[in-house]
Amino acid sequence: MAELIQQRIEERIPELEHLERVGLFTQKEVKSIIKRATALEYKLHRLIINKEDFIAYIQYEINVLELIKKRRAHIHYQFKREEIEFPIIHRINSVFRRATNKWKSDVQLWFSHIAFCKKWASKGQLSRVFSSLLAIHPDKPALWIMAAKSELEDMDSSESARHLFLRALRFHPDDKKVYQEYFRMELLHAEKLRKQQKELEMAEMDLGEYEFSPEILSGKLADVVYRNATEKIQGAEFIISLLKIAAIFDFTKELQDAILQDLQTKYTEDAATWDFMARRELEAPAAGEELQTAKGRASDIARREERCCQVYEEGLTSLNTEPMWTCYVSFCLERHKRKTNVQELKDKLQILLSSGDAEGGARVAVAATQRYSQSAATWSLSLQTLIQLGSDDMGRLFQEAITHVHPKESLPLWQLQVQWSLTKQSPQETEALFQRGLVSAVAAVAMEMKESYLDWSYTTGGYKKARKTFISLHENRPFSKAFFTRMIQIEKEQETPKMSNLRDYYERALREFGTSDDDLWLEYIKEELGPNGQPENCGKIHWRAMKFLEGECVERFVSKYTLLQTGHI
Repeated sequence: MAELIQQRIEERIPELEHLERVGLFTQKEVKSIIKRATALEYKLHRLIINKEDFIAYIQYEINVLELIKKRRAHIHYQFKREEIEFPIIHRINSVFRRATNKWKSDVQLWFSHIAFCKKWASKGQLSRVFSSLLAIHPDKPALWIMAAKSELEDMDSSESARHLFLRALRFHPDDKKVYQEYFRMELLHAEKLRKQQKELEMAEMDLGEYEFSPEILSGKLADVVYRNATEKIQGAEFIISLLKIAAIFDFTKELQDAILQDLQTKYTEDAATWDFMARRELEAPAAGEELQTAKGRASDIARREERCCQVYEEGLTSLNTEPMWTCYVSFCLERHKRKTNVQELKDKLQILLSSGDAEGGARVAVAATQRYSQSAATWSLSLQTLIQLGSDDMGRLFQEAITHVHPKESLPLWQLQVQWSLTKQSPQETEALFQRGLVSAVAAVAMEMKESYLDWSYTTGGYKKARKTFISLHENRPFSKAFFTRMIQIEKEQETPKMSNLRDYYERALREFGTSDDDLWLEYIKEELGPNGQPENCGKIHWRAMKFLEGECVERFVSKYTLLQTGHI
């Protein structure tokens, strides 16, 4: 084993000599690299190897690459890349291949290799990594979609992307997402060609015998995908999803009309069809002159809603089913919530107050809360008016409001009461209000109260009180991301912020939101890269992020992390 490791170290000597010769590294730094590399190589060649050793090796090599990049920029030296960077990149790819061959089922490890290839390696290497990944995990449609998107966006090869989608459909012939993304890809390809054609026409360039195919430019390939998809997958919802994708592009009117015709012809017995057709009436274009006045806009919306109802009722004559009624009732409830008597009440109160009739305004406000006792909006407006008038009975009115209004709609009332208490009540009474809000059964209220309580503690008692409040609450769910980020902000506002405290706040936040919030992981990494952090921790944080994040968050994190490493964010 020692001979093999010695051989590996000797293979580094040419690049290290170049680094020292051109002035990127000192002799002392080169010796340090050899010492660290030797220790890492021994770990990779033990009888029992573990994944963390491979990750540590890769992260160290990437850190060396980053340092070389910064040193190059500092001394303005841009030569000898083939002798310096290329061997390091080749070595990292080799270690990644060993790791993915050993732990084939670890998709996050594959994603790390892909992220590295996008930043440092050749485009051909990226395609090979995706090919190996798909050979081992052909049962995951999301990976096929990711590979095809990479071919389209990173490699600028719509032909390769199309080939991957076709292969994906062999493994997943009934997968809706694959068909949807394949359909989107063909439309993106057509849009790209249309832009190219327009630019060439503006430049008045002679293309010779080359011509853009009118069929491709008009989206005929997407139409073929649509026809094949609807043969395999039935259902109005799927057709509607494709129609919504087509609607994003401005050259697909014929395709949209064809899809809409199929929807109306084949799926009249599906409630989703009638629901979609009815809601389309809300989006129909209106006359420009009519929308200039508030009255015109109101009458236009009323006409649209009336047309929607007519479509629903027409659907009910031929499809009198529970799903159809559910769609109709849901639509009516949505529109009803948009129409309240709050604006009318607001206008009336303004008239009374502007005329100096404070007593009349107070009577109207109280009467409104009695008539619409379950309306949070009415209570909110009436309470604001009574606060403005200086009512002495606000405490009781707030309690009455929270009692009558549905708990899930009570958040604005809690917020209003906190604002009132901050200016009109003693600190002890305000703290008691926060304590009542913290035990609310409604998660939104409890989370809002935590955030407000922390802010209030910092404002009234400074850092020590804020930290004491945070410690008293950091084990009591539910949590919001803002609760932790606010404490992080408070810590960073101090003259000498403690990195140990910041790490604690980030770790607690990630415990709650680490599976779905890629930005939080990125902020943690940025903190470690800052003046008070330890950059060597970034590798571990990155690895944990790749393990914890789920779904599309992984891809977003990889993209943002790559931008961070390249200095774009």
